[in-house]
Amino acid sequence: MFSLISDAHAQDALGGIAGSQVMQFLPLILIFVVFYFLMIRPQQQQQKLLKAQIAAVKRGDRVLTAGGIVGVVQKVREGANEIEVEIAPNVRVTIARDTLSTVLTPSMPEAANDKR
Repeated sequence: MFSLISDAHAQDALGGIAGSQVMQFLPLILIFVVFYFLMIRPQQQQQKLLKAQIAAVKRGDRVLTAGGIVGVVQKVREGANEIEVEIAPNVRVTIARDTLSTVLTPSMPEAANDKR
């Protein structure tokens, strides 16, 4: 009864099963690769850039805190995690660098806008 099945047919059946299992996981692997390059990698690069900007913050930079407060950096303490930010005329607060969410680019002076 077993002699009716040739060796070549039996090998093909086993190879087909292993190949079909790989083919079942191939779409999942492909989805993960696409997800990594479209979502995870750009986010990591953006976080690295923000971390470098926060580390390089200096006096006169406009910053946005995680609480939504926009201010101008007045004093940076070297080696400390705190910076002094002016949030209104003559109102200065000390905040932790970790609470900065964005370093804003300085806006152009209004006189330069009028010359256009």
